[in-house]
Amino acid sequence: MNNLTKIICTIGPSCHSVEMIKKLIQRGMDVARLNFSHDPHNLQLEKINMVRQASAELKAPVAILADIQGPKIRVAALENPIELVRDSDVTVTTREGASGANIVPTIYKNLPHDVIAGSRIMIDDGRLELRVTEVVSDTDVLCTVVKGGLLKSKKGINLPGVNVSAPSVTEKDLNDIEFALDQDVDYIALSFVRRASDIERVKQIIHKRGKDTPVVAKIERHEAIENFDAILKATDAVMVARGDLGVELSPERVPTIQKTIIQKCNQAGKPVIVATQMLESMIDNPMPTRAEASDVANAVIDGADAIMLSGETATGNYPEEAVAAMSKISEDVERFVLRNRQNLTKSFNPIHMVADGLCYATTHTAIDIGAKLVVTYTESGRTALLISKYRPSLPILAITVSDKISRRINLYWGVLPATISRVTSLEEVMTRSEEAAIASGKVKNGDHILITSGIPFGKAGSTNIMKIQKITMAPEEAQADAAKSVKTRRLAQFECAESRLKLSFDRSLCTSCGDCVAVCPFKIFEMKNGEINVIEENLRDCGKDCLCVQYCPYKAISIS
Repeated sequence: MNNLTKIICTIGPSCHSVEMIKKLIQRGMDVARLNFSHDPHNLQLEKINMVRQASAELKAPVAILADIQGPKIRVAALENPIELVRDSDVTVTTREGASGANIVPTIYKNLPHDVIAGSRIMIDDGRLELRVTEVVSDTDVLCTVVKGGLLKSKKGINLPGVNVSAPSVTEKDLNDIEFALDQDVDYIALSFVRRASDIERVKQIIHKRGKDTPVVAKIERHEAIENFDAILKATDAVMVARGDLGVELSPERVPTIQKTIIQKCNQAGKPVIVATQMLESMIDNPMPTRAEASDVANAVIDGADAIMLSGETATGNYPEEAVAAMSKISEDVERFVLRNRQNLTKSFNPIHMVADGLCYATTHTAIDIGAKLVVTYTESGRTALLISKYRPSLPILAITVSDKISRRINLYWGVLPATISRVTSLEEVMTRSEEAAIASGKVKNGDHILITSGIPFGKAGSTNIMKIQKITMAPEEAQADAAKSVKTRRLAQFECAESRLKLSFDRSLCTSCGDCVAVCPFKIFEMKNGEINVIEENLRDCGKDCLCVQYCPYKAISIS
């Protein structure tokens, strides 16, 4: 898969094996997310090793994102669920061991100091709501139940409109960050960011370890919205964490906030991730709802660099199908966006750097001359990010000598990473860029590409050269390339008298992407030894909804 919008998958029990992670990568996963709210370090290490093994076996530069829990306020452990009845009185308490039918225990000791009469307490993503009537003591708060239901153990608590006094980085977070740095993860995401200083503190920890791991600010608190401009300057990337954000601010405000955040990130040239409940129904169902497809599509249209799956891949019943569906939706929408492309750079901030100006010029030159590919040699990944900022309507091939940088830039919109062996001169960069372009399969003999690099050579941040290059393959290479594009037609036809169905399957067009396997509820297709096969005896069950035809990107299937 070569989607422009990248896909992040949360690794959990449903994909806790090298083979399943390989399937997710083949479906389109670019970044693997580890949720540090769950699982001890030994299990996180297992996941890291599995992702790296799967990535190595498939030669795919999958990045690893460590999502740090942050100061999550929760209900304490309960022996049994408690039924909260609307309009009844309950006591929220920080006393350890407190229990009873009208007692809601919490692990957050400062809650009585943070709330006042009239404050709202939202529990379990807003499914339950309490309103504070009186702060009784340093440990107890009397509340009225506004929205009742079953209170379960360790559910999250949100305090909309309350300036929470808990530290943004807890002791657990510090230990998790140290562990993540020890494992050389590619990104660290900080939860419940409130101000720029939260990001700056984590960056200081990272820099003291002699590392430059990028930090992702998760926007899920009302304070973060108020302080967003300062947070954006301090952070390396942003995640719109819509779950808690929707509880803190009310669901109807989330769409416009999402669009505003994406626009500001695009203008700043910083990656932005849209997360939470994107294909939520696919936890239990093999296909997304139309509303979910529209949600994913809108994130792509808005300009998200990446879209994220959480429970869909971590604990869902259809992790592989969820990634395939997200990939297919984004691919279709990207074609629409590029077809109706407007000059996104018009609204961007003034250019102050040579590299930024060069990347702006590269993007427009590539489009104007009909180039097929932009190739950028990058030491730090910065140039790839700058070109990505301008959203060119052609692929960006970023070549680097560092596996670490190759993984890092796999989060960037439209960027295809490729690791090459060490180069020693600008001339060698130009040669290797053309070789990498040919190897990518994105160009053919006679196509034009644009190459960016810099002098002095080998210095990060020195990008100041753009070259237009015509692909000139050796005769034998050109012949092989032509042979690849002319396939012998291998058409298989199947008929079922019982269902009055005729299915044609052109193997010469099929790339074994597996989309037909993922979407067909009748198990007519199977993947075996890397090839798609038709199971003829299952044709009688076909409902002729033709999802396989709709989802096949190569038009290899037809049904009549």
